[in-house]
Amino acid sequence: MNRMRCLLRRVRTRTGDDSGQVTPFVVILTIALIAFAGLVLDAGMALSAKVQAIDAAQAAARAGAQQLNLTAYRTNNIAELDPPRAEAAARGWLTSAGLDGTVTATTTTVTVTVQRTVRTQLLQLVGVRSLDVSATATATAIHGVTGPGT
Repeated sequence: MNRMRCLLRRVRTRTGDDSGQVTPFVVILTIALIAFAGLVLDAGMALSAKVQAIDAAQAAARAGAQQLNLTAYRTNNIAELDPPRAEAAARGWLTSAGLDGTVTATTTTVTVTVQRTVRTQLLQLVGVRSLDVSATATATAIHGVTGPGT
Protein backbone atom coordinates (compact mmCIF):
# COMPACT_ATOMS: atom_id res chain seq x y z
CA MET A 1 0.00 0.00 0.00
CA ASN A 2 2.85 2.33 0.89
CA ARG A 3 4.52 1.56 -2.44
CA MET A 4 1.29 2.57 -4.27
CA ARG A 5 1.19 5.95 -2.49
CA CYS A 6 4.80 6.55 -3.36
CA LEU A 7 4.11 5.75 -7.02
CA LEU A 8 1.06 8.02 -7.07
CA ARG A 9 3.08 10.85 -5.50
CA ARG A 10 5.80 10.48 -8.16
CA VAL A 11 3.23 10.61 -10.98
CA ARG A 12 1.67 13.78 -9.55
CA THR A 13 4.98 15.55 -9.22
CA ARG A 14 5.92 14.74 -12.83
CA THR A 15 2.59 15.66 -14.41
CA GLY A 16 1.53 18.42 -12.06
CA ASP A 17 -1.54 18.45 -9.89
CA ASP A 18 -4.57 18.71 -12.20
CA SER A 19 -7.30 18.51 -9.60
CA GLY A 20 -10.17 20.84 -10.49
CA GLN A 21 -9.18 21.14 -14.15
CA VAL A 22 -12.28 19.35 -15.39
CA THR A 23 -14.67 21.84 -13.75
CA PRO A 24 -14.44 24.62 -16.39
CA PHE A 25 -14.86 22.04 -19.14
CA VAL A 26 -18.00 20.63 -17.51
CA VAL A 27 -19.46 24.10 -16.99
CA ILE A 28 -18.86 25.11 -20.61
CA LEU A 29 -20.17 21.78 -21.92
CA THR A 30 -23.30 22.04 -19.74
CA ILE A 31 -24.03 25.56 -20.99
CA ALA A 32 -23.56 24.43 -24.60
CA LEU A 33 -25.86 21.45 -24.13
CA ILE A 34 -28.58 23.59 -22.52
CA ALA A 35 -28.31 26.13 -25.36
CA PHE A 36 -28.55 23.37 -27.98
CA ALA A 37 -31.52 21.76 -26.21
CA GLY A 38 -33.13 25.19 -26.04
CA LEU A 39 -32.68 25.68 -29.76
CA VAL A 40 -34.23 22.30 -30.49
CA LEU A 41 -37.16 22.66 -28.08
CA ASP A 42 -37.95 26.32 -28.65
CA ALA A 43 -37.42 26.21 -32.42
CA GLY A 44 -39.78 23.24 -32.54
CA MET A 45 -42.37 25.18 -30.58
CA ALA A 46 -41.93 28.19 -32.88
CA LEU A 47 -42.32 25.95 -35.93
CA SER A 48 -45.50 24.48 -34.48
CA ALA A 49 -46.86 27.98 -33.83
CA LYS A 50 -45.96 28.94 -37.42
CA VAL A 51 -47.93 25.98 -38.79
CA GLN A 52 -50.92 26.94 -36.62
CA ALA A 53 -50.66 30.54 -37.81
CA ILE A 54 -50.61 29.38 -41.45
CA ASP A 55 -53.70 27.25 -40.86
CA ALA A 56 -55.50 30.15 -39.20
CA ALA A 57 -54.54 32.61 -41.94
CA GLN A 58 -55.72 30.22 -44.66
CA ALA A 59 -59.04 29.56 -42.91
CA ALA A 60 -59.68 33.26 -42.33
CA ALA A 61 -58.83 34.07 -45.96
CA ARG A 62 -61.22 31.36 -47.16
CA ALA A 63 -63.96 32.75 -44.90
CA GLY A 64 -63.44 36.17 -46.43
CA ALA A 65 -63.34 34.82 -49.99
CA GLN A 66 -66.85 33.44 -49.57
CA GLN A 67 -68.29 36.96 -49.37
CA LEU A 68 -69.26 37.54 -52.98
CA ASN A 69 -70.78 40.67 -54.45
CA LEU A 70 -74.11 39.01 -55.17
CA THR A 71 -75.33 41.78 -57.48
CA ALA A 72 -72.34 41.37 -59.83
CA TYR A 73 -72.65 37.61 -59.63
CA ARG A 74 -76.37 37.53 -60.44
CA THR A 75 -76.35 40.16 -63.16
CA ASN A 76 -73.02 39.50 -64.91
CA ASN A 77 -72.13 35.98 -63.68
CA ILE A 78 -68.80 37.31 -62.31
CA ALA A 79 -67.33 35.96 -59.09
CA GLU A 80 -66.31 39.25 -57.51
CA LEU A 81 -65.75 39.86 -53.82
CA ASP A 82 -67.46 42.46 -51.69
CA PRO A 83 -64.30 43.86 -49.99
CA PRO A 84 -65.90 45.31 -46.82
CA ARG A 85 -67.85 42.12 -46.15
CA ALA A 86 -64.83 39.96 -46.99
CA GLU A 87 -62.63 41.88 -44.53
CA ALA A 88 -65.30 41.69 -41.85
CA ALA A 89 -65.74 37.93 -42.33
CA ALA A 90 -61.98 37.29 -42.16
CA ARG A 91 -61.58 39.51 -39.08
CA GLY A 92 -64.56 37.79 -37.49
CA TRP A 93 -62.92 34.41 -38.03
CA LEU A 94 -59.66 35.63 -36.49
CA THR A 95 -61.51 37.12 -33.52
CA SER A 96 -63.43 33.90 -32.91
CA ALA A 97 -60.13 31.99 -32.98
CA GLY A 98 -58.59 34.48 -30.51
CA LEU A 99 -55.85 35.60 -32.90
CA ASP A 100 -54.44 38.94 -34.01
CA GLY A 101 -53.84 39.74 -37.63
CA THR A 102 -54.29 42.09 -40.53
CA VAL A 103 -56.80 41.65 -43.31
CA THR A 104 -56.90 43.29 -46.72
CA ALA A 105 -59.47 42.58 -49.39
CA THR A 106 -59.94 43.61 -52.98
CA THR A 107 -62.57 42.57 -55.47
CA THR A 108 -60.45 39.54 -56.40
CA THR A 109 -58.50 38.43 -53.30
CA VAL A 110 -58.48 38.37 -49.52
CA THR A 111 -55.08 38.44 -47.81
CA VAL A 112 -54.70 37.62 -44.12
CA THR A 113 -51.53 37.91 -42.03
CA VAL A 114 -51.47 36.36 -38.57
CA GLN A 115 -48.84 37.28 -35.97
CA ARG A 116 -48.07 35.17 -32.92
CA THR A 117 -45.56 35.42 -30.11
CA VAL A 118 -44.25 32.20 -28.61
CA ARG A 119 -42.69 32.22 -25.13
CA THR A 120 -39.49 30.26 -24.98
CA GLN A 121 -38.81 27.54 -22.41
CA LEU A 122 -35.07 26.89 -22.29
CA LEU A 123 -33.77 29.86 -24.27
CA GLN A 124 -34.95 32.09 -21.41
CA LEU A 125 -31.81 30.92 -19.63
CA VAL A 126 -29.68 32.73 -22.22
CA GLY A 127 -31.91 35.83 -22.44
CA VAL A 128 -34.29 35.01 -25.31
CA ARG A 129 -37.75 35.48 -23.79
CA SER A 130 -39.96 35.05 -26.86
CA LEU A 131 -39.98 34.33 -30.59
CA ASP A 132 -42.27 36.10 -33.06
CA VAL A 133 -43.83 34.16 -35.94
CA SER A 134 -46.16 35.29 -38.69
CA ALA A 135 -47.94 33.72 -41.61
CA THR A 136 -49.73 35.13 -44.65
CA ALA A 137 -52.39 33.49 -46.79
CA THR A 138 -54.38 34.67 -49.79
CA ALA A 139 -57.67 33.34 -51.09
CA THR A 140 -59.34 34.12 -54.40
CA ALA A 141 -62.96 33.76 -55.34
CA ILE A 142 -63.39 31.84 -58.58
CA HIS A 143 -66.38 30.79 -60.60
CA GLY A 144 -66.49 27.08 -61.37
CA VAL A 145 -63.56 24.79 -61.95
CA THR A 146 -60.84 26.47 -63.99
CA GLY A 147 -58.28 23.67 -64.08
CA PRO A 148 -56.41 21.10 -62.03
CA GLY A 149 -56.03 21.97 -58.36
CA THR A 150 -58.68 24.69 -58.33
